[in-house]
Amino acid sequence: MTSGVTNVSVAQVPPGTSLFRARGTSSDIEARPITAVLPLPVRLNSAAPRRYYLYLMAPAIAVLAFISLYPFVWLIVMSLQDVGVGAGEWVGLKNYTRLFNDVRFLEGWVLLAQYSAMCLALQLSIGLLLAVIVNGARWEKFLVTALLMPMMMAPAVAGLVWLFLYNGTFGWYHWLFQSLGWLDSGSILSSTDTAMLAIVLVDVWQWTPLITLIALAGLKRVPQDQLEANMVDGASPLRNFFAITLPNLYPVLLIAIMLRFMDNFRFIDAALVLTGGGPADSTKILPIYLFEVAFKFFKLGRGAAIALTLLVVTIILGKLLVRIFEKPKSERV
Repeated sequence: MTSGVTNVSVAQVPPGTSLFRARGTSSDIEARPITAVLPLPVRLNSAAPRRYYLYLMAPAIAVLAFISLYPFVWLIVMSLQDVGVGAGEWVGLKNYTRLFNDVRFLEGWVLLAQYSAMCLALQLSIGLLLAVIVNGARWEKFLVTALLMPMMMAPAVAGLVWLFLYNGTFGWYHWLFQSLGWLDSGSILSSTDTAMLAIVLVDVWQWTPLITLIALAGLKRVPQDQLEANMVDGASPLRNFFAITLPNLYPVLLIAIMLRFMDNFRFIDAALVLTGGGPADSTKILPIYLFEVAFKFFKLGRGAAIALTLLVVTIILGKLLVRIFEKPKSERV
């Protein structure tokens, strides 16, 4: 049986005839693509000058300057005057020199340092611990939402809530501390030994979730390959935390420390609601003393001097904190 295809042997092919045919290609076609430069579209309007954008931003810049620079300049001018309810009298640096002889001003600095140190220590330790516990947990999203709820409350409202909890008649915390033997018959807020700790606990309860949230964001960016490599080498989880996790958290912890440090130095809401600076001025930190001088006794010149001093010291201490907690890039893991 023969097929429809005729088999041609190589011997039947005439000499010089190629068995394969190559498709002819014109030499006019270039192998590489040609870059075509298209003409620019026709512009109906000429290009705007740079000052045009400055004109657009000028109203916003003027508003920001008015609400920020003007009060700051007026604060400096007012600190050089003896300003009361009426017109002011120029006194130069007298308001500043009087601060060095003001016992309440110096005690306010000491109390503010104690308050800020206790708040930062407790908030950093508890916030970092909560972040480690919540990170990777089964109910992580729910726990984060629950932890953030105290932050959504106004500081004055938080002070009122804790004022009822500390109440010597029906306060739940008062009853609890008395049952545990930590408190005598007196009230928590009426004792000079416990009043400062009481306002510290309010600040820790309300703002520790902020440290937790910032630390939790930092834990998400810790390199897992470094953790696994360290565990393969036999490192324990605790050593792994201090050798790998904590150095990677330095940048975010620095942000958290700076935020809480600045907030503590202007803290006033809950303390005014809870103690008002008492008892016996044991909780009269410098912002409360500033509030009394400026808005209770209407010594606006002295108040402005105290405010500027507080601002300068805050900036200096903030710079020192950055130098202490900021690690060089070569030391970061």
